[in-house]
Amino acid sequence: MRAMAVIVVILGLASLVFGILFVTQAASAEQEVADSIAPLPLAQLDATYDAVTAQYVQARAAGAGTTPNPDYNALYGNKVGLGLARSNVGMASAVRLNGIIDIILGLGVILAGLAMLRKEA
Repeated sequence: MRAMAVIVVILGLASLVFGILFVTQAASAEQEVADSIAPLPLAQLDATYDAVTAQYVQARAAGAGTTPNPDYNALYGNKVGLGLARSNVGMASAVRLNGIIDIILGLGVILAGLAMLRKEA
């Protein structure tokens, strides 16, 4: 039974370490996205994407996509780039949430393993 308690504590520590790694990696990923869209702050990313998408839909409805049009192509490129930035920020947020959950679960598993060790003593 003592070996089982030690294994539980080790698994809890592993979960805690992975949680800390996930949280730090999410922060660096968000910083990298912020650096790549440098003049635009992350707080305005969603609003800018929505505005560019609305302009793109209007241009497409006006028939701009049927003939070669550099403005339409630039608008499409902006829409795609901002969409990728949005998805990367969303992925970083999901990784951060996963890390927080791993930290909480890791602490719980460590406490459970320590309780198992104490129960034996």
